[in-house]
Amino acid sequence: MNIPKTSNPRIVIIGGGFAGVALAKKLSKQEVQVVLLDRNNYHTFQPLLYQVSTGGLEPDSIAYPIRKILKDFPNFYFRLANVEEIDTVKNKVRTDIGHLKFDYLIVASGSTTNYFGNSEIEKHSMAMKTIPQSLDLRSLILENFEEALLTSDLNERNALMNFVIVGGGPTGVELAGALAEIKKGILPKDYPDLDTRMAQINLIQSSDCLLKGMSAKASEKAEDFLEKLGVIVWKNLRVTNYDGKTATTNTDLTFKTETLVWAAGVEGAVIKGLDSEYFVTRGNRILVNEFNQIKGFENIFAIGDIACLCTEEFPNGFPMMAQPAIQQGNQLGDNLLRLLEEKPMKPFVYKDKGTMATIGRNKAVVDLKNFKFQGVFAWFVWMFVHLFFLIGFRNRMVVFVNWLYNYVRFDREARLIIRPFKKRLKEN
Repeated sequence: MNIPKTSNPRIVIIGGGFAGVALAKKLSKQEVQVVLLDRNNYHTFQPLLYQVSTGGLEPDSIAYPIRKILKDFPNFYFRLANVEEIDTVKNKVRTDIGHLKFDYLIVASGSTTNYFGNSEIEKHSMAMKTIPQSLDLRSLILENFEEALLTSDLNERNALMNFVIVGGGPTGVELAGALAEIKKGILPKDYPDLDTRMAQINLIQSSDCLLKGMSAKASEKAEDFLEKLGVIVWKNLRVTNYDGKTATTNTDLTFKTETLVWAAGVEGAVIKGLDSEYFVTRGNRILVNEFNQIKGFENIFAIGDIACLCTEEFPNGFPMMAQPAIQQGNQLGDNLLRLLEEKPMKPFVYKDKGTMATIGRNKAVVDLKNFKFQGVFAWFVWMFVHLFFLIGFRNRMVVFVNWLYNYVRFDREARLIIRPFKKRLKEN
């Protein structure tokens, strides 16, 4: 990897997500060597991926170069690498570009889509966890409408314009709302020779409420907002299979669709070497103690989505969201410095700052600890919070200007088929 030898402790961080970046920043000016490994050279602001998928934002407005984030920090090194295995005996990380020894290792590899073992759904559905996946989904959505123009088969046309979103969490709700707004305000202008009123957006949730984990009021209001936008909400319904044409459920109900988006769950992206049942718990997450140390190790830690710290309030670990990841990264940075100074570490305490989701224009739900609200004010709060946590002044300005333009013009300029998705599938 061509990392210089050093007399300072070497801290290796796997993953440039919210947790990994927060930790790297915390260690940036300390007497340690920090090496960050990631398969991408950029940090992704995942909460806005759905806006890339629906043409509201270009991908470069929610991505930021990792090297630029930490460019002024001494003793910091970034390597573009895919981590293949962790050797816990020799304190070594094995990657596709070489091996690297560590004094301290922090696993912040994040999460990946959970298909619950259904290989057919995994093969034929669309995920939305990365920028490339979001761009593929954007292309597929637009390509479907282009194909719908060309076919005279009514059933085929309906399938091309029928969108099924599985999972009623924030990702599914926000994507459904965005697609509904596209159907209402943009498709009639772009496709005047196509009856876009026939387009359907179906949101399927396996439980009896949307936004599970938020308040009952937020769930009810989100469902009300979606239905007013024309989204068909299905509750207590579970998709059991999808062959690329037909989605079957646990009832007699089926959906003929060319686009099924799987937003029904995530699981930890565990790395070989820490993937045994001894370390991994529910949701494929790594068990850690109150200091985020992995079970059985004093120098190997896990933070963010991959980490499962069980508490009385969160028996299955903290929510797999940005705030717990950022807080864990900051806290572990302090603890590593305390560890190097031979001081006792402080246990991690999660400060729940609330949850929120937007359903569309002037429509959002916000749950704070002592205050819950919905509607226009919640929408402004949602926008402010997301702008605040974006990395980089340029990204904040670009996103703000895009949102302002989209709001005034009721338009989404980034509805471009840059890399045709169906064509690549046929070639493969």
